[in-house]
Amino acid sequence: MSENILICKGVEFCSLKDEDAFFEWIKKLSCIDKFHGRGDELYLYISSNALNDEDLMELLALFYRYKVNMKQLKIFLNKKNEKWFYEDVKAYWHKKVFGA
Repeated sequence: MSENILICKGVEFCSLKDEDAFFEWIKKLSCIDKFHGRGDELYLYISSNALNDEDLMELLALFYRYKVNMKQLKIFLNKKNEKWFYEDVKAYWHKKVFGA
């Protein structure tokens, strides 16, 4: 099983409860084995390249909501999810993950 590290850099929170909500969301995602921060970066350790659709959707929503660089999520593109993840060019995440 491979491990990927996603970096959340310079995440801005609107309030303390917003920050709490961010970390609670991360803790609920089964695909995240562990996380730690250093400076203004938070490292998310993802257990595998083969995320299920629900976990990938949650990561897309989390990164979109907190303005984390979404381009790093394209590593999770595979044959099973390409129809909804890549081919749906009107999806809110498409340009942010795959570019124009």
